[in-house]
Order: sequence, then structure tokens, then C-alpha cells
Amino acid sequence: MCGICGYYSFRKDISSKNILEMNKSIRHRGPDDEGFWLFDGVVGKSFSGVDSTQKIKEAFPVLEGEKSKIALGFRRLSILDLSEKGHQPMLSDHEKISLTFNGEIYNFKKLRKELEDLDHTFKSHSDTEVILRSYEEWGTEMFAKFDGMFAIALIDLEKNKLLLARDRVGLKPLFYYKNQDTILWASEIKSLLKHEFLTPEINWQGVYTNFLFQTTLAPETCFKDVFSLEPASFINIDLNNFKTEKEFYWKFPPTNQNISEDEAATKIDQLLSESVQKQLFADVPVASMMSGGIDSTLITAKSKPYKNDINAFTIAYPFSEDEVKNAALVADKFDVLHHIKKVSDEEILSQLKENIQHFEEPYSSLEVLMNAAEYAKSFGFKVVLSGNGADELFAGYSHSLKLNRWLSMKNFNFIRNFIFTNDDFSLKVKNYFSQDSLFDFFRQSQAGMKPLQAGKVFKKEIYNQINSDLKQFHLSETYNYSGLFEYDMKYSLSSHHVFRDDLSAMKYGVEFRYPYLSNDLIDYVSSLPEKFRFNGTQNKPLLRKVGQKYLPSEVLEMPKRGFSFPLAYFIKKEKNMQDFIVENLESLKKRNFFNSEVIDEWWKNQKDEYDYVKIWQLVTFELWYQKYFEEQ
Repeated sequence: MCGICGYYSFRKDISSKNILEMNKSIRHRGPDDEGFWLFDGVVGKSFSGVDSTQKIKEAFPVLEGEKSKIALGFRRLSILDLSEKGHQPMLSDHEKISLTFNGEIYNFKKLRKELEDLDHTFKSHSDTEVILRSYEEWGTEMFAKFDGMFAIALIDLEKNKLLLARDRVGLKPLFYYKNQDTILWASEIKSLLKHEFLTPEINWQGVYTNFLFQTTLAPETCFKDVFSLEPASFINIDLNNFKTEKEFYWKFPPTNQNISEDEAATKIDQLLSESVQKQLFADVPVASMMSGGIDSTLITAKSKPYKNDINAFTIAYPFSEDEVKNAALVADKFDVLHHIKKVSDEEILSQLKENIQHFEEPYSSLEVLMNAAEYAKSFGFKVVLSGNGADELFAGYSHSLKLNRWLSMKNFNFIRNFIFTNDDFSLKVKNYFSQDSLFDFFRQSQAGMKPLQAGKVFKKEIYNQINSDLKQFHLSETYNYSGLFEYDMKYSLSSHHVFRDDLSAMKYGVEFRYPYLSNDLIDYVSSLPEKFRFNGTQNKPLLRKVGQKYLPSEVLEMPKRGFSFPLAYFIKKEKNMQDFIVENLESLKKRNFFNSEVIDEWWKNQKDEYDYVKIWQLVTFELWYQKYFEEQ
């Protein structure tokens, strides 16, 4: 797990101060080592940095004042092969291929054996070198072979091309900016903003989708001309003419109907065990992060046979008593050392502004995972297993249980044309009967602003810049669970949850891993008959069937709840929070982006949790703007 950054300046050489500043801005992602590689159009050369290990500094000069057309930057969080042999940027034997990589390839040992059988030799025990040799053997076909999480930047001087690639479901982020002369890329947007060629501008289209979906839908971001590379894709840039092509290397497999439900549950049990075993492999301490729900407790239970000394930890926050109790039950049943960290109101408020501004877009909640990552680091855990992904893969969200009702009710959508009143109830009814597509149904479930609310709060001149139909983001429009599954996987998971996970964990130099999101498990579950995966009455029916073999009834019967701090509780209870909100809303109103009277109305009339979310989205927009447009 690391951080990567780089650039290619097509027309002229530029100063290495750019790559130095870009790399420095993501130091938190990899405090163990750093490295650089520069190409001036004739030769490539490796450099060390201020934070490089002593052995790396002895091998390469420290980068200071240089000019180049291409630069690669790297920050290392050492997880596998802790020696300098895992240093990046990693070069091929003839030094014509240069690679930077963020993530983990869980099947690297299998691929290494396959490559050795093809006469490739290895100098290290790292998965990075397996990627390098895989490219030499298979080219871009290698991406489909990797089981893991990755963001890759590779320069091939023989074929004169630059490759940027991202894993199947977007577990590792990769952002890029491109104009007619330059392409920049990095693990975090804050790194891109350190380049002299990029002056931040607001992308109002991205802000609009952010307000509606709790996150900005890939490939958009909230920054103009800055994009998120989509999952399961790679970009190929020709270094000679700057031509850019994007390709997708994976899609969901077709359905297999020739299987029974019991066979499916048995196979899922097996595949999950195999995934846990692979993802426990590390040369540093590993722990399991447990809430009290099925997803994470099952991961902990399955970890014990493969790692007897596995530790688990739970973050306790207001109203999480049942979760903590259930997590403790599982830890006791499997004899797992269990740590409980109670996060106080004071801790949340003391780090509030800093944590919000670490995210690179507005947000609709308070993020518990930063506290989890900080706590893991305090115990010396660099790798943490997470239950994230199970809700998307196994129909775990409450909105999936509303799908059948919507399918019957959408036949009455004409009712909206006869609603002429503007009171809160009328607007809610009108919004409900405005869900014409599966995309609309998914949007309705995401607990952000509704389209009518967003249209009301933006200033007219800004709203006129926004394409509100969002048809470019539509995926499958099959009116069944399989279509909703695609939305959950691409937008709920890839654009939202794992993006937040990555920023939260890497702020403290911790790696989150996701056993539910292995290639084999995703392929298998997504190919099963819909009637096994979704029954319309109970969330995660298949995973519950697996969990019955391992988990106490208290865990299996616990109602579904999100793993997040109760935002409304803090806003209603804490005077400091209220003052914080008012201060930032007043600052926001002066910017003339949003209608002040609407902001005041929303602040004065908060009746349910969704009203608090709307306010928080505006507050976090203001904090985002302060950080990335005024402090840069």
C-alpha cells in the first residue's frame, strides 16, 4: 500500500519541484520510503528523496533541481518484502519500463510461479515485481489476471506509451488531469493540485451529483478537468502524439441457473475462506475491524483458523451499544483478543475540521473510519480486514427491500403532474413519484439532497450550468435486482465507500483489505440466479445462510444499521457543533453560490435526519472550498 503520482509534459521539460511537491502532499500514504524516476526525453534516471531509506539514498542521488518531460513519484507503506528490493519506481532489467503501484495483488504467488515457468527471474519477493514481469509477458492483458486492489502507472519507453490502470471495483483510487499539453495523475487529488499546470476550478456538475448521491459519481470529481479513473479500466497514452485511449478489461459475468441455493451457500463459504486466507498474508501485523453485524464478525470468525493470534477491534460511539456487545460475543466465542475504543464527543469535535478537509469533496456524514484507522495505528496494525463490500455484493441495503414496491408504484408516476402545492409533504410525494428509472430509484436511496432541493439551493446562474438529467451516469435499466446490483457496486461501493475508506485509512498509514471483494467471490455471486441473491423480504439472504454455521443468533438477528456516527445527534446535542455550523453557513452565504434564504430556511426547519444531512452537505462544501481554493 502506497501513494503514487506523476506527470507527462508533452511539449516541454518542466521543473522537478512539481513531482517533489506532489509526492510530499501524500506523505501520509507512505512514510516508510519514497522514490522518483525522471525522463528528459533521452534517458531515464532514478532518484531518492528526503524520506528515502538510507540504502536508497546510497544507491541514488537525492532529487533536487532537475528538468524532465516525465516524472514518477512514489510513497511506500511497507507491507510485503520490507527490504529495499520492494522500492519503487521499479525498473525492468533493461530500464525501459518504469512502474509505480499502489495496492496489493493477492494472487501474486500464483502468478509468480506461472511467470517462473515461462523463464522469468525475480530479484525480490514483492508483488510489485510480479506486476513488472507480468507486463513484460502479457502486456495489458495482465490487468484481468490480478486479484487484488491496485492503481498502476507504467512508462514503457520501448513502445512509447504511458499506462494508468485501476482494479476491478475501484478499491484503490487514481485521479488524473489532462489538457492538450500535460497529463497528471495521483492517488489523491491534493497531490494533483500541487502541480504548476493545474489551477483548481469548481466542477458544478460534480458538486450536483455529490449532493444527490453523497459522493461524486466517477469519472467526475468536484474539480474541473480532474477525473477519477473508472474501475476495471486503463488509459493508454501515446508518448509520441499524446493520443489517449481508454479500455475496460472486465465486466460482470452472465448468470448461471444450473445450481441449487445450498450449493451456492457452500461455494460462497469456501470462496470467502480462501479470500480471507490470502488477505491475511503480510509481513506486518494484521487485525480485523469488527462492528457487531454479520459482515465483519464473519470475517473475524473465518480469520481465526488461518491466524490464531488475530486481533479484532471495535469502535464504540453513541448508540452503538448493541454492536459492541455482539462484537464482544463473537470475539469470546472464537477466543480472539478484542480491543474496544470508545470515541468521545470531544474527540469527534476536536478533529472535525481537519478530518472533513482531508476528504476532497463535500460529504454527508461524520466518518468513523478515521477513528478506526487512528486506533489501529496506535496498536501497531498496518493491515486491517474490513467487512466492506458485503452489503453491495449480497443485497444488504434497506433500499433493496423497497425495490418491488417501487416497481409497482412507478406505474402511478403521473400523479406528480397533479401536485401543485409546495409544502414538505407534497414535495416528498412529488419526489417519490419522480423516480422514472432504476437510476432514479438508486438516487432516492442515497440519503442526499433530492433533485428539487438541489435545484432550489443553487443560485440560478450556477444551476443553469448543470445538466440535471444525469443520463450519462445511467447503467443497467433492467427493472430488477440485477440492475440495482450494478448501481450498488459501481456507485455505492466504488465511488463512495472504498474511496472514503482509502482516504480515512491512508491518512494514518493503514491498509484496509476487503475479503468480500475478491475476484472469484464477485464473479461467483454476481452469476447466481437472482432469486438466491435477493428475495425482497430479508437483506443478505445468502450471506446469512453462510453465517448460520459460525455466528451467534444475536448477530444474525440484529437489524441492519450503517457504520457511521449519528450526525443528527451531534447537531442537536452539541452547542459547539451548532456554532461550527452557523459560522460556516454564514461564510458560505457570502460566496454567492447558493441561495441564502434557502440555507436559512433549512437551518431553521430541521425535522428529520435527512434535513440534517442537507445542512451538513453545505457545511462540508464550505470547508472543502476553504481548503482547496483558498489555502492552496
